[in-house]
Amino acid sequence: MRVAVTGGGGFLGSHLCEALLRRGDEVVCLDDFSTGNPANITPFLGNPAFELVRADVSRSVDVGGRVDAVAHLASPASPPDYLRRPLQTLAVGSRGTENALRLAARHDARFVLASTSEVYGDPEVHPQDETYWGHVNPVGPRSVYDEAKRFAEALTQAYRSHCGTNTGIVRIFNTYGPRMRPHDGRVVSSFVVQALAGEPLTVYGDGKQTRSFCYVDDLVRGIMAMLDDDEPGPVNLGNPVELTVFELAELVLDLTGSRAEIQFHPLPVDDPTRRRPVIARASERLGWVPEVGIEDGLRRTVRWFADRPADIAAALTAIRGGQLDGGSAAEPRLPGPTLAAS
Repeated sequence: MRVAVTGGGGFLGSHLCEALLRRGDEVVCLDDFSTGNPANITPFLGNPAFELVRADVSRSVDVGGRVDAVAHLASPASPPDYLRRPLQTLAVGSRGTENALRLAARHDARFVLASTSEVYGDPEVHPQDETYWGHVNPVGPRSVYDEAKRFAEALTQAYRSHCGTNTGIVRIFNTYGPRMRPHDGRVVSSFVVQALAGEPLTVYGDGKQTRSFCYVDDLVRGIMAMLDDDEPGPVNLGNPVELTVFELAELVLDLTGSRAEIQFHPLPVDDPTRRRPVIARASERLGWVPEVGIEDGLRRTVRWFADRPADIAAALTAIRGGQLDGGSAAEPRLPGPTLAAS
């Protein structure tokens, strides 16, 4: 199978590219590296089954040769990214999604949209299954991401019902693992970086808000199962084991052996208080369940970050001291390779 992966240079996208190559597929990675990292896909560049197209999918999606499937992952996904790039986030959710859908339609290919649990907003129903319509503020600070994904889902469904395109939608819950950017503002990466550096761990609110964390290898298995199926979705992909943010902070301190303190900061606007997926649909229709426990996954993630002290040092200014309370820090310049434009 030949798979086009938009956002293939990002955290999730690069893991998906790697897994597809490992099982013998051909991969076309499309990315403009506005939030992706060239280092993520550098190991694949010598593989004849891998092709890199440097492109902004909001402008165009051009892939030569046959395409059997399209995985649309391109989008800023962390709060600092979409707060810095609100118009680009809306563009990739709208124009970028339609360009990727058109590519799939031209080739009669399977299309899978990487949507998000953010479509549920700050949920009034707990846990969340796919029949829940959500509780979302359409004009709040997070709306550029939430509404971009909600529109992308509607567009994907319209291509399926009106054009006959073979589409599927996955709603991705919190995912973590190696290749997370140390400065991306997500809770796992921030806690691990702060703990390894001996900096105070930044907890928003009282820390009692809950999340469910899925290890990246498990998540990628779910996306691949969706690519291989004709299930329309939406399908939740996430780990249903729920823990508080404070519990996560304590676990990270324990696994790193850090003596850093925990500091509390005001809760950002519209930050969800509870988040946990119902994954019965993924289990029944795709045969998918997560396999990696939180302690095992965090150990692997800590090891990966610990091997990159220069990245940790460069990222500290972006995640120190609760900078997300009403604002966003400038993106640090991290060491790493660059790629020439295709």
